[in-house]
Amino acid sequence: MGATGPDEEENNWPPWLKPLLKERFFVQCKLHIDSHKSECNMYCLDCINGPLCSLCLSHHKDHIAIQIRRSSYHDVIRVNEIQKYLDISLVQTYIINSAKIVFLNERPQPRPGKGVTNTCQVCERTLLDSFNFCSLGCKVIGTSKNFIKKPRDLLAKRRLKAIALDSDDTYSHNNHGRYRSTTINKVQSFIPSTPPPTSVNYRTAKRRKGIPHRSPMGGLVIEY
Repeated sequence: MGATGPDEEENNWPPWLKPLLKERFFVQCKLHIDSHKSECNMYCLDCINGPLCSLCLSHHKDHIAIQIRRSSYHDVIRVNEIQKYLDISLVQTYIINSAKIVFLNERPQPRPGKGVTNTCQVCERTLLDSFNFCSLGCKVIGTSKNFIKKPRDLLAKRRLKAIALDSDDTYSHNNHGRYRSTTINKVQSFIPSTPPPTSVNYRTAKRRKGIPHRSPMGGLVIEY
């Protein structure tokens, strides 16, 4: 086998993918500025020459063109269109207007919510457990051999690993003055366990006996 090039090192991405992710869509077409159909929301995978409007498609009749859509000001593409030409496994999908879609690029998220167990390996956006990336762009970055995870992500995984795998030794003293080691697994739940019931009489337990005092006449007085 020969030496691998940059594209082979990054999972042999098709040549149109990275240019697609860098494009700005939903701008007015410079060639058809006077038309009401001049919004650029198409992309030709064969020409890779930038966003196209619907009127531009007349010059790409025999080419593969895909449509870019929008959700909350972010570019998306329908799964049934992109999966024919690209491996989108491990990228989280969403249902918008009854159609399954994927996002082209990451969407900033300040911090994962409380109790989140899975996040995007690149931008740490909250994900379902069966996915590793929130967008096509994050998958391109996250699968690159040069990708290094963020320190915060590494520290979080180390803490979880320490809780799940580490063990600790506790010692008990016996009658001969020797100590016996007992290994206790530190896999823990975040819900505290219920303490075992006791036979303490709480009515009498609340009444602590005080220090006995002798009366000046020599009698013994007991304080309750």
